Amino acid sequence: MKKIVVLVFVLFSVVFSNDFVKEESSVFNGTNDRNINTINRFTQEEGSITEGAQTAPLVVSKNLYLSYKNYPKHIYKNQRFEVDVKALITRNNYDRIETHFIDGVNMLPLNAQSQWQLEGNTKNVYENKYYFKAYDSNFLLPTIEVKLFDNNVLVESRKLLPPKITFSEVAKADTIFSNVIAKELTILNTKAKQYTNKQALAIIDLEATFSNFEDFYIKGFEEQGVTLIEDNYPNQHMIYYVVIPIHQKTIAFNYYNTDLKRLEKITIPIKFEEELVSTQTDLNPNNSSFEFYKKVAIGAIAVIFLILFVWKRSYIYLVLFLVFAIAFMLFAMPNKSIKLKENSVIYILPTKNSTIFQKMSNQVSVEEMKRKNGFVKIMFKRGEDKFIGWVKEDDVIKN
Repeated sequence: MKKIVVLVFVLFSVVFSNDFVKEESSVFNGTNDRNINTINRFTQEEGSITEGAQTAPLVVSKNLYLSYKNYPKHIYKNQRFEVDVKALITRNNYDRIETHFIDGVNMLPLNAQSQWQLEGNTKNVYENKYYFKAYDSNFLLPTIEVKLFDNNVLVESRKLLPPKITFSEVAKADTIFSNVIAKELTILNTKAKQYTNKQALAIIDLEATFSNFEDFYIKGFEEQGVTLIEDNYPNQHMIYYVVIPIHQKTIAFNYYNTDLKRLEKITIPIKFEEELVSTQTDLNPNNSSFEFYKKVAIGAIAVIFLILFVWKRSYIYLVLFLVFAIAFMLFAMPNKSIKLKENSVIYILPTKNSTIFQKMSNQVSVEEMKRKNGFVKIMFKRGEDKFIGWVKEDDVIKN
């Protein structure tokens, strides 16, 4: 009887053992499939990050949200443009915000130290405007990383990936394009004065918004340059000089208007003022016939008194001879040579409101003629011609 019971138990075990193994295997396989699906979904979500998206550590609760408020979809070579970034901060335990720019290619902000400002009347929404300049088609805007600190301890950070922006050049074949790309450009004032017998000096006062005045150039004129640039971006103010032929009636140039998306032509009429520029070659006292005759007259009087002294043997004639001889030597002596500092400015007249017509980019030696009201009258050479102007005494290098 015992043998029969044992035999039945063995047969029962053999019959049901396969079903038990199958059920156990199916449970394990189902769990494994679900884990694989979960990993796949996470991988897909992580791989779906696009331009303008945020990245952050997975283990930190999210209290910092970054986004772009505004940015251009297309930019032009040498254009300055604005990127407006927004930050929503839903935590209170921070006392400092830091911004870093990483992985940019040929593109860095011109105002990287710009501070975050509260948006409107909100308490936790900040915005910042960063300005960039496009130098080359091979560029990539940097990723913007924002970090929150509390007592110098990093509490949270986020990265905002760069948006896609297209690039092109404008007016490559335009013969009067000034290289300026701006939202708006206005001529405030112009002055023109005779410079030499064949040339005139034109001073142009301009202002613009979202512009690149540092690249301004008027084609067709060899001698020109920037006298002053005031850069309070997005507003720019510039005073520019250009030497033109005396018969020139207008100056014309184009700039690209980013609002209208076309070239705009600026035409400046040339109207001469009655006052002549003090740097004309005709006003060079060393070339003046009056100065020449004055020297001759003083020398002749000195010789006369010398002859009278020899003839009369009177010492009064000797004294007069010495006075006029010394005066003649003083007039005949060459001007004292002085050296100007780098970036010295030459003015037309020795006054505070005088027109600036040239800026010396390097140290240069000039002739000193006289001093007046804190200014020094100088003579300097350009090519074969000599010119006269005024510089501030502070711009003269002291020996």
